[in-house]
Formats: sequence, C-alpha cells, structure tokens
Amino acid sequence: MEKYENLGLVGEGSYGMVMKCRNKDTGRIVAIKKFLESDDDKMVKKIAMREIKLLKQLRHENLVNLLEVCKKKKRWYLVFEFVDHTILDDLELFPNGLDYQVVQKYLFQIINGIGFCHSHNIIHRDIKPENILVSKSGVVKLCDFGFARTLAAPGEVYTDYVATRWYRAPELLVGDVKYGKAVDVWAIGCLVTEMFMGEPLFPGDSDIDQLYHIMMCLGNLIPRHQELFYKNPVFAGVRLPEIKEREPLERRYPKLSEVVIDLAKKCLHIDPDKRPFCAELLHHDFFQMDGFAERFSQELQLKVQKDARNVSLSKKSQNRKKEKEKDDSLGEERKTLVVQDTNADPKIKDCKLFKIKGSKIDGEKAEKGSRASNASCLHDSRTSHNKIVPSTSLKDCSNVSVDHTRNPSVAIPPLTHNLSAVAPGINSGMGTATIPIQGHRVDEKTKKCSIPFVKPNRHSPSGIYNINVTTLVSGPPLSDDSGADLPQMEHQH
Repeated sequence: MEKYENLGLVGEGSYGMVMKCRNKDTGRIVAIKKFLESDDDKMVKKIAMREIKLLKQLRHENLVNLLEVCKKKKRWYLVFEFVDHTILDDLELFPNGLDYQVVQKYLFQIINGIGFCHSHNIIHRDIKPENILVSKSGVVKLCDFGFARTLAAPGEVYTDYVATRWYRAPELLVGDVKYGKAVDVWAIGCLVTEMFMGEPLFPGDSDIDQLYHIMMCLGNLIPRHQELFYKNPVFAGVRLPEIKEREPLERRYPKLSEVVIDLAKKCLHIDPDKRPFCAELLHHDFFQMDGFAERFSQELQLKVQKDARNVSLSKKSQNRKKEKEKDDSLGEERKTLVVQDTNADPKIKDCKLFKIKGSKIDGEKAEKGSRASNASCLHDSRTSHNKIVPSTSLKDCSNVSVDHTRNPSVAIPPLTHNLSAVAPGINSGMGTATIPIQGHRVDEKTKKCSIPFVKPNRHSPSGIYNINVTTLVSGPPLSDDSGADLPQMEHQH
C-alpha cells in the first residue's frame, strides 16, 4: 500500500471506510476500501472475502472495476477505479426528480449490470441510490458487493442481514430464507419512482412500518408471506396492518406516464415469482419506444471507450510529468558556471579583471583586428560583457593551450589573495585551464574554453544563482577524455 498516496476520506460505514488515493507510480486516482481488522471480527472478514471473491470473477462495464487486493496488518484493502458521483448525489441536486432521458439511461444500465450478475447466479441484495456510481461520461457502475452472494442451492438457506430497509422486498421483511433474484428486481422498482419523483417510495422507519407502506400501495401479502410473518419471533404479538383503502402508484403519482407506472408495477409485484427477469425488463416498452435501447447501446459503448481513454491519458500525462521533472533535474546538474563564489570567503566581495598578456605577434594581430572593441570590452562598463574580442593564444609551463577566441579575460580574486590556491594553472599572466562543460559531455567545439567573463566591480549574481567554484589544479596535459576526472561543478537556482 506504500505506492498509494492518501488524498482524503470519501465515506465511512459499519465495516470500514473508503479513501481517495493516488498511485504514485502511474498517477491514477483510485478508491481504496479499507476494512476493519477482519481477523478480529468474523462478520467483517466474511463481507470482505465475499466481495473479493465475487468482484474477481465479475467484469462488466456496469460493475465497478476491482483493480487490486492487499492485506496489511490484519486489514483488507480493496483498490477500485475511482468514481466519486452516485445517483444519490443526483437526487440531492434535483430533489424534484431527474429528467426522463436521464432516468431512462440510468435504469437501462442498472438493469444491464444486475442482469449480468444474475446470469452468473449472483444476487446483489443491496441495490440503492448510494451504491450506484455514475462516471463523468455517464456510465453507471454498481458497487458495494459486501452483501452480494451466490444463489443458495436447493435446501440451503440465507442467514445474514441483507438490503437497506427502504429497498427491501416483502419476502425479506417477513424473514423468508428462500429468496432469489427477485429481491434485486424489487429494488429496481423502488428506484424507478424515486428517480422520477425525487422521493423514496417506501420510507419505513421499522420493518413493520415498511410492510405497512408496501401494503398501502400494493395490497395484502401473499398467503405464504403472511404465514412466515406470524411465525417470525421478531413479530411476536404483532398483527399485520389492515388496509381499508389502498393508494396505488397511478393515484400516488398521477404525473407519471402509463409506461413508467407499468414498469414499476411489474418490478414491484407482491409475489416474487411473478416479477420479471432483467432480460425481460430490457425489452419493456419503456426502453423499446423510439428505438432507445438500440440507439443507447451504441452510445454506451462510446461512453465506456471515452472513460478508458481518460484513464490512459491520465497515465500518459503523469509519465510525461515525471520525464520532464527528470530532464529538468539532469539539466540543473549539467549547468556549470565557473565564477568566483563570493560566499566562499567573506573578505572576497568582488572579482577583479585580469587581462592576460599574450605574445607580441598575437598582440599585433589583436590590434589590427579591433583595438576599440578590445578596450571597450575590458574597460567600458557601459558595454556588454558578451562582446567578442580578438583571439589570444595562452600558454603555460605545461604546454596545454586553449583558444580564447570567445573571451580573453579571466575572473580571478583580488591580487592580495593567494592565487596558487585558487588557480595554480595561471602563471605569470600566462595561465590556461580546460573546464568541464555540460556534465563532462562535450563536443569538438566546446572541448576548450575560457572562464566566463565577469565585469569589474560587479557582485556575483547571488540573487539568481548560487555558484560554487571548484579549484582548477594544474598538471600534465589533459587528453580529450580527461574530463571524467575533473571535480563536479554544482549549480543551484
């Protein structure tokens, strides 16, 4: 988990928390579900293991993508693709309900994702607005498979708590332990009206109150469920409410179209055996009118591809950023300027110019070239120090020569200081040095150069650069590859 940087808390629950994180290597933003210490809590461990097992085998465009699973110090960490928007967020933004086309697109994908789970004999069991993610491109993704499980085998029963109460089917409320895919279809029916109207369909504050809301709208429970209710010790001494006058969906929501009411009623059939399968729901008139299903299926593929490109571009952008930072770092290391560091000795506050005297012949050539230019460069402070001056051939006792065509001047400390300690290669006005340039990587044109020109009475540009001078040591003639043995120059902004 060290490769992830925590960017903040997204949400907390009974069994853990979800954090927004960034992969330090790729830059990808992910959501990490951090469970409580699972080794100490059997329920937490069961939920974590169930979600890991199911999501590893379920891959679909309308299911959240599990990227990685880690365990550290008795805790399980599940790394998911990051989607920070849910249908619940939409309902809070639009309390009067969502647009018809938006609901149509959302429901189509929700049913598509649940149908995929059902085709693998897996029921989600906790379908609700906050467990339905929506990407920036509009792709719906079911998440939170902590209560999902495979269908029970014949004779096997379900024992653990399932589903949020408002979206819980009547068979779950009465305690039936033999239920199936129909519980997810019921939850879809609850979502249909909630997305259109902006309010939960059956907002019960207890199991018995939940049953009352359901019966007020849909009528009495089927005989089998009534029997289970009275046998359930949870409801001991309690009787089912008697409904004198029902309030069916069409009366409660008169503004909803007939096709919407029909879709909701089919999903909310009081008898689970009569609720349609997801494949049947996708062929309902709500999706088939005006060729919506076929048209949106193609649009959905483009949305999925767009999301994939966005992830890819994010990775490439992060890689380019890293490469640029690396190049900038290398560039800083390669920058070398050889000037006197005024911070090295507090007594040295500036550098004096020292014009190196060349041979008589060279001097005559220089005079013919441009006396005025040479004099201006050396003595007129109003003239740019980058002006080219005549060449002067410099030689020292080691017979190493440097062509000083570009600059015949050398910046040295005041003559009161020990010159041998600073530039032992400069001897009786005829010194020369070969200086490493660009991190010892030089071409034929830059193998030999002079120390950069510095104007007299000008302070080191400490406000811009901090330059450390490395002592140049005289010695035997330097070959072309001797730069590797030269001291490293440091340059910092």
